[in-house]
Amino acid sequence: MNHQKYLLFLFCLLVFTGCIKFEDLNQNPNEPTQVSADVLLPGAIRSAVNTSVDASFLVGNNAAQLTAKTLRLEVDAYNWNAFPTYWEAWYENLTDIKYLESIAAESNNDALEATAIILRCWIFANLTNAYGNIPYSQAILGASDNFTPTYDEQEFIYEDMLAELKRADQLLATGTGTIEGDILLDGDALKWQKFGNSLRLRLLMTAQSKMDNADSQFATIVNTANIISSNEDNVSLQYISNFPNEFPLLNLKSGDFDAVAISQTSLALLSSTNDPRLLRYARPNNEDYTDDPTFIGAINGQGSDCNKEGASRLGAQYFNYPGLTNAASLGLPMAEGMIISYAEVEFLLAEAAAKGWIANNPETHYKNAIAASMNYHQVDFVPWGWNNFEDFYANAGITYNNIMDIWQQKWLALFFNGLEPYFELRRWYHENGNTFEGIPFIDATCNNINGDRLPLKFLYPTQEQSLNAANYQKAIDAQGGTNDQNAKMWLVD
Repeated sequence: MNHQKYLLFLFCLLVFTGCIKFEDLNQNPNEPTQVSADVLLPGAIRSAVNTSVDASFLVGNNAAQLTAKTLRLEVDAYNWNAFPTYWEAWYENLTDIKYLESIAAESNNDALEATAIILRCWIFANLTNAYGNIPYSQAILGASDNFTPTYDEQEFIYEDMLAELKRADQLLATGTGTIEGDILLDGDALKWQKFGNSLRLRLLMTAQSKMDNADSQFATIVNTANIISSNEDNVSLQYISNFPNEFPLLNLKSGDFDAVAISQTSLALLSSTNDPRLLRYARPNNEDYTDDPTFIGAINGQGSDCNKEGASRLGAQYFNYPGLTNAASLGLPMAEGMIISYAEVEFLLAEAAAKGWIANNPETHYKNAIAASMNYHQVDFVPWGWNNFEDFYANAGITYNNIMDIWQQKWLALFFNGLEPYFELRRWYHENGNTFEGIPFIDATCNNINGDRLPLKFLYPTQEQSLNAANYQKAIDAQGGTNDQNAKMWLVD
């Protein structure tokens, strides 16, 4: 009897479990299978901007000689590699943003869809500007089993990004929906519209030597679209003092932060005009803020004649030193994760006016740009011998004469703005025939190993050679035949 009961129990158990799918059992009720947009968006923004801040600290500022490395000198010495951290991080961010875009489209949330488009284009712009031809149209489609995406040509990528940003502008202008979880622009659709259109201006200026209609497209946007028009419109992530929303460099050890100092190149220019931004960009060499600050710049490059010892650390807004004056005691916020600023947009307008693209006065925009940069950094003119900005502009030797003045002041204003300082220097270098001659405020770095040539691109990560070999090789062949820092991508060919 007991044996029969046991067999009956086994039979019932088999019947019961046979009616349950394995997928139903293999579920964790405590973990959601889908992520809502308001949860996904802040993480995507934070991660992408943090990557940009890191790229600025280690590559962008140093390649443009706004700052200089004092340890691990590859960037300054023009001995570049793939900088794979940025490739991996930004493509990972794009996966989240693509998913966010699909959520928005499915729910008919036009504002959120436009937000995702703009973020996607900003990240792809960083990637293509750094590497050239990249996976784009087939990228981040792993769910469709496309693990070996083709590398699209940079010209196509630019055309598509500009078209997508125009579409985002239309979605924001005529569509509906809200932007929940927005830690960048607080869900303000108009500010996102200004971000997207201003990014279009940046892209058109970057590619103007390769696009026949860059000037007319630029003018149309200026005349018909909303663009950034004050520091209130700055696209920058404002950090707080608590993890995970704190300025990324705060987690560094002091020795790692000290691996970057103010450069002699930028120090010389700032000092020659008594520019009050110097006290924001650098910490005085006596390690604290006094009434008589002194500064020493590090020379970008390598070798015994490239002085790097005793150089001034970066300003208090970028790192908190124990026992030393911090940003809060100076009445200043910690640095922000800048994507695009009002100052940059005014410099874009100034250059467009100087080139005849728009019928505006270039000096008006040039002066507005410098004032915007000064205001953003909350400078004090009096300790530097100036009564106010008007006094500084009129008497510091920076009044507008030609386009070189625009480039020089824009270079200073791009301090800690992602990889943009390097991208702009490379554009100016290209417009001068791929030479530093004709750019009076900067030259090749000291004892570089690249024959005084500015590197034109990042190398492709080595993992691409093994994981996506055929498409990787096509991209190499299309850009000179070697995975080389001097390969000429479409922008600078």
